[in-house]
Amino acid sequence: MSSMNRTQKFAINSITAAMTQIVAMIVGFITPRVMITTYGSEINGLVSSLNQFISYIALVEAGIGGAAIYSLYKPLAQKDELAISRVVKAAKKSYFQAGYIFSTGIFFLALLYGILCSTETLNFWTIFPLAILLGANRCLNFFMLSGHTVLLTADQKNFVVSLITIIQSVLRTIIVCCLAYFKTNVVLLYALALIPLALRAVLLLTYCKKNYPYIRSDVEPDKTSLKKRWDVIYQQMLGTVQVGAPTVIATIILNFTMVSVFSIYNMVITGINGVLGIFTSGLPAGFGELIAKNERDTLRKSVSEFEVAYYYILTVVYGVTMAMILPFVSVYTKDFHDVNYYYPALAFVIVLNGLLYNIKTPQSMLIISAGMYKETRWRVTAQGLILIVFGVLLGIPFGLVGIIAGSCLSNLYRTIDLLHFTPKYITGSKYHIAPLRMLRVIITITLIAIPSFLININVDGYFEWVLYAVAFGIYALIITTIITFIFDKKDFFALYKRMRSMIFRRK
Repeated sequence: MSSMNRTQKFAINSITAAMTQIVAMIVGFITPRVMITTYGSEINGLVSSLNQFISYIALVEAGIGGAAIYSLYKPLAQKDELAISRVVKAAKKSYFQAGYIFSTGIFFLALLYGILCSTETLNFWTIFPLAILLGANRCLNFFMLSGHTVLLTADQKNFVVSLITIIQSVLRTIIVCCLAYFKTNVVLLYALALIPLALRAVLLLTYCKKNYPYIRSDVEPDKTSLKKRWDVIYQQMLGTVQVGAPTVIATIILNFTMVSVFSIYNMVITGINGVLGIFTSGLPAGFGELIAKNERDTLRKSVSEFEVAYYYILTVVYGVTMAMILPFVSVYTKDFHDVNYYYPALAFVIVLNGLLYNIKTPQSMLIISAGMYKETRWRVTAQGLILIVFGVLLGIPFGLVGIIAGSCLSNLYRTIDLLHFTPKYITGSKYHIAPLRMLRVIITITLIAIPSFLININVDGYFEWVLYAVAFGIYALIITTIITFIFDKKDFFALYKRMRSMIFRRK
């Protein structure tokens, strides 16, 4: 593996990243269904809510990994073993410090949840240990694995982490399903579900010890290696708030059963967003190189082609999602009788929110490429405030639909802002191009979804659902291809030639 060149590493990293996302999506569908069927919606809502708060506490590590990875590029390229050891030592030390803070936060979260959220069916001695066990995963990463995963990522060996993560996810799901089948106590279930995490730790540590035997623990940590941490930490914090705020707001103003309802719809969108993320991984660095070299003409051409390709994929995926999300939820939740999971209005706004979140990806990715974190800080802050304020104001009278509507408004604001900021300060492109493409995406998705409202799809099982989904997928591909060909013919053919060239080279 060490003899692989950068292209080969990129290929295997992309493939394993895709496999990880697919496995994560499948696991994300299986586990909630098993938990709700066996333990009820309230437990599922509690776990979803706790996981969201745990992700907030985990922000104590924000920026450490990114800064350490950046600092490892040069010594890895130069094979400077001492420098590599010093950066890894600095990362481990920072992760240890963050780990102690995180562990303290988890303890107080468990205590507060146990006291404030106890109900007739969920008492303190169920909630408190559940919170501790759910936080244990991150604790293990802080104290044992984070330094090693940083090293593997910087050395373009993400595939190692991906493959081990897949093994862990599959084993954990098998354990959860088996224990749930025998109706094991839920606290004991989550305790035993930690076993694959220990296996993950053993595999990663063994691999790193074998492939990086020169890493020393007796060196002086490189304190300057993490100085860039604070450039990205604020954006990372606000990004986490943006993703997790709906769950938190729903926990505060609604209840765990409604959080469970939201988690089922959000599970679909999270899986789709994870798959879409595969198509953008690695691109910020490429655009960043063009920006650094001030090659604006090449940058504009590359960004334009990427927009066309990404919006093509986005249109097909979200067109089918808009048409098929309600039939999927109907099949998925048909055996759940404690709560009503069928909410057409919620399905519409959550798909719309997912679309608005992703439609600005080509523009927001350029902010990362250009390193304009400080320049956009107040803009991202405004986005977060809009989500929280309108999420609460609309959530009180309209419930989940109002909360997600608040998120839609925040994403809409950020999209409009980026459409002004990106061409002005980064690409120098004409202002009207991206908005027109976005408008075509929305119109095309509407055309794709309309038949689903006219047909009124009713499915009894997954096989029937898949048949409808395939039919809508073919229809979506035809409609999207025609519209893209008509309005973006030049970039469409450029992408076709590029893909053909790549396939020809591989052969």
